[in-house]
Amino acid sequence: MSMNLSALAGNQRIKEQLSLQERGRGLSHAYMISGPAGAGKHTLARLLAAAMLCTGSGEKPCGQCGPCVKTAKGLHPDVILVDGPGEGKPITVDQVRQLRAGAYIRPNEGERKVYLLERADQMNPSAQNAMLKLLEEGPPYAAFLLLAENAGGLLETVRSRCELLALGPAEATADGEAQRERRQAAQELAGALERAGELELLEAAMVLDARRGREELSALLEALEGELGARAARAAGRRRLLRAVDLVKELRSAAKLNVNGGQLSGWLCAGMFDAR
Repeated sequence: MSMNLSALAGNQRIKEQLSLQERGRGLSHAYMISGPAGAGKHTLARLLAAAMLCTGSGEKPCGQCGPCVKTAKGLHPDVILVDGPGEGKPITVDQVRQLRAGAYIRPNEGERKVYLLERADQMNPSAQNAMLKLLEEGPPYAAFLLLAENAGGLLETVRSRCELLALGPAEATADGEAQRERRQAAQELAGALERAGELELLEAAMVLDARRGREELSALLEALEGELGARAARAAGRRRLLRAVDLVKELRSAAKLNVNGGQLSGWLCAGMFDAR
């Protein structure tokens, strides 16, 4: 069974890792979720907590059952957020000791009890060592999600008891997603330009639509020109591909003049078939 982690931007490797775990031995009792501010640590922590408590069928978290809804709203009694005693202050050793006592009280509603520890990397060694005992000896239904900007701020003994989920920076993640989507769109449109009839090409060319900003449209056309050039270099009959390359060059110039994507898609289709 795979996991539904679409609410977390990017980080495909981590999504695949967690889905494999869910399908196999199940989710771990302890994760260290690290990454810079804005990387999605809280998003992933809530998704994991919901998945551990989800009662729906199919992908987890289903997002529809009572536990999923309560977790998303921060209302589930078995999902406990642990933060420092004051704004910006780290979790103290006394708080960890209280957490340890509470962990042995069975869950209120679900089969598991999930603790989210804020800024775990800022805990002092005493607090971390108290946490270590809980990670090693805690009850089987308890799960711990340690959130940290810097995983290196935690003792090696603590890190070794957790599975590390290192999130990429938000901007890099978004850029990577955009590049993958652009490359896939360029490949699909290049395939249509190489082989498709008029109707199929017109449908494929809708990818050059007005919802794309000028910069993104320009980047897509650049990727398309590169893809067509690569195909032309290895194709036996490349006349049609070379015609497409010339057309895309014209479209790139037109895009700089603020011609919209709908006009460009029509221009591309007309140019390919009027030239026959």
